[in-house]
Amino acid sequence: MTGRREPATDTVDRRLNGNLPLLDAGAAAARIDADATVLTSGFGSVGYPKLIPLALADSDRDLSLTVVSSGNVGDEIDVALVESGAIDRRFTYQSSAVARAATNRRDIAFSDRNASSIGDEVQYGGLVEPDIAVVEAVAVGEDWFVPSTSVGQVPAFVEAADELLVEVNHRQPLKLQALHDIYRPEAPPNRGPIPLTDPGERIGTSRMHFDPEKLVGVVETDRVDSTYSFREPADDDLAIAANLGDFLAEEMERTAAFEDAVHLQFGVGSLGNALMGELEGLEFGDRDVVYYGELIQDGLLDMLDADRLACASATSMALTDEGQERLFASVERYARDVVLRPADVSNHPGLIDRFGVIGVNSAIEVDIYGNVNSTHVGGKRMINGVGGSADFNRNALVTICALPSTHDDGEISRVVPMTFHVDHTEHDIDVFVTEQGVADVRGLSPVERAELIVEECAHPSFRPRLRDYLDDVRSQDDHIPHDVARAADWPE
Repeated sequence: MTGRREPATDTVDRRLNGNLPLLDAGAAAARIDADATVLTSGFGSVGYPKLIPLALADSDRDLSLTVVSSGNVGDEIDVALVESGAIDRRFTYQSSAVARAATNRRDIAFSDRNASSIGDEVQYGGLVEPDIAVVEAVAVGEDWFVPSTSVGQVPAFVEAADELLVEVNHRQPLKLQALHDIYRPEAPPNRGPIPLTDPGERIGTSRMHFDPEKLVGVVETDRVDSTYSFREPADDDLAIAANLGDFLAEEMERTAAFEDAVHLQFGVGSLGNALMGELEGLEFGDRDVVYYGELIQDGLLDMLDADRLACASATSMALTDEGQERLFASVERYARDVVLRPADVSNHPGLIDRFGVIGVNSAIEVDIYGNVNSTHVGGKRMINGVGGSADFNRNALVTICALPSTHDDGEISRVVPMTFHVDHTEHDIDVFVTEQGVADVRGLSPVERAELIVEECAHPSFRPRLRDYLDDVRSQDDHIPHDVARAADWPE
């Protein structure tokens, strides 16, 4: 059984504690230089600052900001601040149609980064020269604050920035402090192993501490998050979920690694939510089922409510409005089984490996040899960003790519001869799952992988053309045979 510790006891019962520099949003925004590098909280569209970005968007100053977040944020940043023209450069994930369009027009210089490493890259790697951190909290003191619905890389951001602005959100329950477990790794080269031996353990505190000299302002707000909106599972989603369930049932019997417990991670989205729903009906026997990932979605709350999940460790409560209402109404109950950590812990390669995680993430498309494109349509048009998928695809014990075999009402195949943008190479993915079937490609040569992916995962309406392509190129004396010109013209 998983061994868990009780939530942190260093609780606070007031939002504002000590002698704090209280400001309104406009005055706080004025403290940010026109060309500043701004590090923000936010991950999974929750826990991000709201009033200060809106005040910046409404400013009559000529702004050219660099904005760094460790995950996706809400409309106050990704719509209002983008539309105002205030952002020149952006790291590391964007999540709105407005931000996506500005990225693809190159109005914003966008750099995509892995979720696990952005904190170190900011703090030690010279990625940017940070000026100020702007974060959301449920409570603040003179040298500490308690995060709200996400953590992300905020601890590293606050340490790296010269100044700090804190938005205290009265809309978010003060009881959220019971979820948090803030642990800071040492700086390289003296960084030791993270002392987490069980995903339900707590190794830190609920508070995030900072140099009190950095705090230049505290703004009070009661503005809600831009929560997720998941569609109802489609027939393809349910078929993918059923195929994944069949594979997991066989895998649990195949290896001793899952004899006592199964540690799972799912990518965010409607498909991920459907996959979690499938797990409610899967027979795990006496095994503990543990979630170790970056995002907690509504489906995980369902599993917790059904007593199908031993515990859940993540960095963000990426919930719908309804899911957030459920959380807020019963924070103390969920805090017995839910832990929110910094992203350099939730997505840490060593911990993903330590717990033998089964990672399940989706993609835009995959090619017949097992390369995965999760960020760019047509190899060129950015959608959102890589997020934490690379962290789990590279380091999980079993890595699964789950996606529908087609999109655009079946007009476009997601299985292609060659993908012209690769986020995850054929070395990173073990298993492909579509509504058509399962391709376990572990130990196969490239052509063997291609044969299995085409037969088991491609849609029947595209399978003959993919077979023809493979039959034609396999006559080449190459390890990975391709006709690049023909692949670029796909579909033929």
